[in-house]
Amino acid sequence: MPSILIVDDEPNIRSTLKGALAREGYQVDDAPTVAAARTLLREAYDVVLLDVWFPGESGLDLLAEIREHAPETTVVMMSGHANVDTAVQATRLGAYDFLEKPLSLDRLLVVLRNATSARALESENLRLRASWASPLVGGSPAMRRLVEQIGLAGPSTARVLLSGENGTGKELVARALHDASTRRAQTFVAVNCSAIPEELFESELFGHERGAFTGATQSRRGRFEEANGGTLLLDEVADLSARAQTKLLRALQENEITRVGGSRTIRVDVRVIAATNHDLPAAVAAGRFREDLYFRLAVIPLHVPALRERMDDLPLLVDHFLATLARETGRRAPAFTAPALQALARYEFPGNVRELRNLVERLVIMNPGVRIGAEHVASALPRPVPVAAGGADAGDPKPGAPPAALGDAVREFERRHIEAALAAEGGNMTRAAARLGLERSHLYKKLRQLGMRAEE
Repeated sequence: MPSILIVDDEPNIRSTLKGALAREGYQVDDAPTVAAARTLLREAYDVVLLDVWFPGESGLDLLAEIREHAPETTVVMMSGHANVDTAVQATRLGAYDFLEKPLSLDRLLVVLRNATSARALESENLRLRASWASPLVGGSPAMRRLVEQIGLAGPSTARVLLSGENGTGKELVARALHDASTRRAQTFVAVNCSAIPEELFESELFGHERGAFTGATQSRRGRFEEANGGTLLLDEVADLSARAQTKLLRALQENEITRVGGSRTIRVDVRVIAATNHDLPAAVAAGRFREDLYFRLAVIPLHVPALRERMDDLPLLVDHFLATLARETGRRAPAFTAPALQALARYEFPGNVRELRNLVERLVIMNPGVRIGAEHVASALPRPVPVAAGGADAGDPKPGAPPAALGDAVREFERRHIEAALAAEGGNMTRAAARLGLERSHLYKKLRQLGMRAEE
């Protein structure tokens, strides 16, 4: 569910709103002052509920800061001393809405639903307009921030250092950076540094002349020359030896290379993107990685989030992999039930998105039925996770668990899954129903059962 920050100097209002919104499923934090809010806003929030008046401070100043530094955040202003001029000023500064105290909870919930739906649609439209972003599946705060950073960094020529665990999709992000750049029509070359033997590093990256060494029967271009005018991805750059780091540093400093066995200097125009699953600053501190090379590579450092940091994206990722498998196999992929998705969400996925993709493919191949349930997921996972409802998909309670609480959990998961599908399809009910594996009429029925309205 969307994350909300409440900024108000009245403790009763913060406590009441926090409790009411938490019961609606929102993730809620609160701050009593503008200064405290600035500290919390170092993290991303979907919505900020912001009072206008504070002792010695103005919420309008914070509104302006949020719109400048986090334009993707929706700000709803509130005040017990509202007037037309203040409301107009807040609107001009970029507030989504202006609510007068005492707040009506029903009115507030409607505003929040409309705001988050509009934001999801706006994000999806922006993503669709940027073709480079289409392979990057997800609408979680972590992924929205990453896509925004790629949009800013992509058009530049600055070098980028991608950090993140194995399986998070660093090469996919590197390709998105290339596709978002002015070099998109040129070559993208990827090199796995950990797979290059040290004695072949220079030949692999810089090329060699005929007769340079035993077996060099003809001249060969290196990866820098292949990527000339385009982008070169140096994956697993932390695995380079000290000697290889020195050679790479010189190439980056001079923008020129010399083939092994040659004497001619070759100018190259290459945008270098490096990627690693190691902590490079720690490697620099330990003397395992050159500090000057690190600063050459990390002009723009970007973090690619692990799957556990973006679990809200799991239903969208599963749908994406199912659609991909359907295209590859030519047959309709089975649908994952809500308890099956819940079982997936309880697993930590140490292998990240790559592990999820492999798991979905395994489940589709090994279960030729029309649906995949929680029991199928539990049997396919490498280590057991608790299965809701004893592995059943009908919503039967676990022994000793309150049936109402479990039912609420299932309803909430279904709500989130449907909201994600609608956001991904820009609010189009027909395409969202197809994405969910439902008939359009069934989706409308499910919305009514969950107390949701299509127009919202």
